[in-house]
Formats: sequence, C-alpha cells, structure tokens
Amino acid sequence: MIRSEEARRRTVAVLQILGIAAAYYASGRVGLLRQVSVEGSVVSPLWPPTGIAVASLLYLGLRVWPGIALGALLTVISISGGLTLSGLGIATGSTLAPLCSYLALRAVGFRSELDRLRDGVALVFLGALGGMLLSATCGTGVLMLTGDLPVSKFWSVWSAWWAGDAMGVLMVTPLLLALRRARMPRLSDPWVEAAALAVVTVGVTVVATRSTLSMIYLLFPVIIWAALRFQLAGSAPCALLMSVMAIVAGTDGVGPFADHSVLEVMLNLCVLNGCVALTALLLAAIVAEHNNIRYETELACDELAALVEELAPLQTRKDRAAELRNGHGSA
Repeated sequence: MIRSEEARRRTVAVLQILGIAAAYYASGRVGLLRQVSVEGSVVSPLWPPTGIAVASLLYLGLRVWPGIALGALLTVISISGGLTLSGLGIATGSTLAPLCSYLALRAVGFRSELDRLRDGVALVFLGALGGMLLSATCGTGVLMLTGDLPVSKFWSVWSAWWAGDAMGVLMVTPLLLALRRARMPRLSDPWVEAAALAVVTVGVTVVATRSTLSMIYLLFPVIIWAALRFQLAGSAPCALLMSVMAIVAGTDGVGPFADHSVLEVMLNLCVLNGCVALTALLLAAIVAEHNNIRYETELACDELAALVEELAPLQTRKDRAAELRNGHGSA
C-alpha cells in the first residue's frame, strides 16, 4: 500500500513536470508568432512562458522547476536549431528568473488570491519587474560573451528582453491565478454586463490600437470598468486581450505605431502594456480588499447581533427578578 501510494505520487509529479514543460514550449511558440528582431536578436513583446512558469511555481511549489528548465531548453533549441553554449545559458537564466520571483514573493507573504493591494504590488515589482532582470541579464550577457551580440547593442537588446519577460508575468500570471478560483457559472451571474464588457473591450481596443488619431487612452475606462465590477476575473482577461491586440497592431506598424522603429514600437508597447497591467491588477486588488473588509465587518455585525439576542432574554429575566425583590421589600 505504501509503495503504491509513493508510486502514484511520483507519477503525478512526473506528469506535472511534463505538463509544465509542454505548456512552456507551446506558449513560447505562440509568443514567437509576433517576434521582432532587435539588433539581430529575436525577442517578443510579450513572452507568455514566464507567466506560466511563475504561476506554476505559485501553484505547485519548487518541485516543478525541472519542467520549467525542460520547457526553456526545448524552446531555445527550437529557436536556434540546436543546443549551443549560448542556448544553454539562456535556458538557465529563463529557469532561474521565475524561481527568484517565486522566492521573493514567498518571502513577503504573497497570497495567490490577489485579494490585497500588497499582493498586487508584490507581483508587479518583485515577480515581474524585479525577477525578470535576471533572465534579461543572463540572456544578453551570454550572447555578448559568445560574440553574438556587440557590446554597444547590449542595453537595447537587454531592455527589449526584460520588457517581454516582465509583460509575460504581468499579463499571464494573474489570469492563471484567477482561473484557479473559477467556478461553474450561475444564472444569477451578471451575464448581460459581462457580454457587454467583452464586446466593448474588443471594439474599443480595435479603435485604440488601429486608429491614427492617438486614441490609446480609451483602453483605461474599459479596464477600470472590468476591475470595479468583476475584479481580477474580469480585469485579467481584458488586460491580456488588450495587450495581444496592441502587439498585433505594433508589429504590423499600424495606428499609433505607424512610422516608428522597432525599438520605438517595443518601448511604446512596454509602456502601454505595463500601464494596462498595473491598472488591471492593482485596482482589482484594491476592490477585492475593500470587499473582504466589508464582508468581515458585516460578519462581525451579524455575530454581535446574535450575541445581543442571546443575552437579551437573560438580562430580561434578571430585570424581572430585581423588580420582584424590590416589590417584596416594599411590602
């Protein structure tokens, strides 16, 4: 019985590792559909594997890191056409960065429910912006040391690499964390408003990212609506959809991204996606925290009311007994 249970646990662990590796590789292929070349190096404005890696660690812990390493290695091999020393270094950096993000988040008491403002801030600055410094530095450093990247081009490639990895965490990780709490829909759910939000998100994003009138700020009222009404479950998908559609427009060179260089497009996409992700994540966390405080306050009031009702009959009996004693004394 003990051996059977141990074998089952090992089988589950192996399947989890292989599943994470497959998800990492598949999402990497999706991210490369809109790849850009910065100074001869292939980068992506949004690199989903980093978001999947961080979410996997938050779900399952450190024991699944081999899946991240295997997925990163397979992705690098598919890009370079074989296993090279630089590719091994890049895969190492891509594995260490999510691990550092996870350890930093655990150190500050991060909760995957993202129902506190501090959790949203931690994911942004420790999980995404801070942790992905390692992958960008390792990747560009290895390319520079092997002679594939001139020293003069280091910072331009580094910034594009870092932005893509950070956006992957900001956009993909919150969505996967929200899916963890997904439930079967109910008839009482606000279906009409949710459908309206989806339609408006698509329509506004198309106008904002493809119009030449610089209407990109139209995205923010929509993301605020999603965060206020649906919290992370609404703001995370909207933010990811906006980011993907903006990346498509940017790589196509249309709308507000027309007549810009690759570096300028990458910079604009980084700023836009970062602002959208920050708005979606932090506002949803604030609303969730406020709702939790209200719920706890209402629960405390209900408990207090129940306690008062429980004590009221006892106090009434004591008052009647005191009145009887006072009446007998007067007599």
